[in-house]
Amino acid sequence: MATPITDRKPPADRAAGRVPENQVDAIVVVSFGGPEGPEDVLPFLENVTRGRGVPRERLLEVAEHYDHFGGVSPINQQNRELIAALEVELRAHGIDLPVYFGNRNWRPFIADTMREMRDDGVQRALAFLTSAFSSYSGCRQYRENLFEAQQAVGPDAPETPRLRMLYNHPGFVEANVDRVRDALAELDVPAADVHLAFTAHSIPEAMARNCAYEAQLRETARLVAEAVGVDDHAVAYQSRSGSPQVPWLGPDVNDHLAEVAARGVGAVVISPVGFVSDHLEVLFDLDVEARATAERLGLRMARAATAGTHPAFVSAIRELVQERLSDEAPRRALGRFGPSHDTCAPDCCLPGSGRPSPWDA
Repeated sequence: MATPITDRKPPADRAAGRVPENQVDAIVVVSFGGPEGPEDVLPFLENVTRGRGVPRERLLEVAEHYDHFGGVSPINQQNRELIAALEVELRAHGIDLPVYFGNRNWRPFIADTMREMRDDGVQRALAFLTSAFSSYSGCRQYRENLFEAQQAVGPDAPETPRLRMLYNHPGFVEANVDRVRDALAELDVPAADVHLAFTAHSIPEAMARNCAYEAQLRETARLVAEAVGVDDHAVAYQSRSGSPQVPWLGPDVNDHLAEVAARGVGAVVISPVGFVSDHLEVLFDLDVEARATAERLGLRMARAATAGTHPAFVSAIRELVQERLSDEAPRRALGRFGPSHDTCAPDCCLPGSGRPSPWDA
């Protein structure tokens, strides 16, 4: 007899299956969420920081970032556009599956989406997490969110195994290569005279020790840099948050730009390869703050777009779905590490940050 959802150990993709592994009734895109109007900003930030003791003054400070963009984060709309493109791609390849959408921190919330899928008769939905890299925040926490949503909905909630990380999938790499080439063309200087800075969301160093985040980022950066013919490249980090006493991954992108300028480089392309869409942290941290830093340093700067709805990226997601529908589907990957795994080990990507996972006991 299959183990009821209420008795299963999280995260959701470690659950004992009730239906055959290759049975799939739907896709669910699982993301971070963001405010879609000025009145949403503080409630959204309160959701993001709930239980962490973040002072209200800090929330108000971060809320000012959203004021630059009318109180709207583009992440929800970009996910809707990605879903629309994925639906077309799936149909073009004979895959007749509905695509649902659920967020961790704002409407539509994951639990509401889980309930909607249950009511629609979905028993098993493949979860696409809008993160290409392994970490607690980018993978395990979403899987915990899915488990919590299953608990809220009850024993007939759908199973939600995740698709694998696609940091080294040819389609993800191709999308970022094209975006970087566009940025290089904007600068119109020889590739040998350009520094290519790849950025990703910083995470606590203790969290990084429990996952492959840094190694995967370096690998994607290497693959993209080689494809565009830029030797001078590095990974830097952005969007640091949390207590200043807790060490986080660095260098910060602004400090990195200062180092680049100090060695005489005159032009830089920033590629936010750690993100899959141009949401608010990309817009503010790079297009506002990093651009101001580059101008102060006398650096010419172009910012590459993220993968977004690039056809190669959308096709890559479709290929990940096909892998789970048929054992005969190829599992493509570039570089040194091969295809990522489908199901994580029980101790994979633990927080390690002083903020315990609710499932660590």
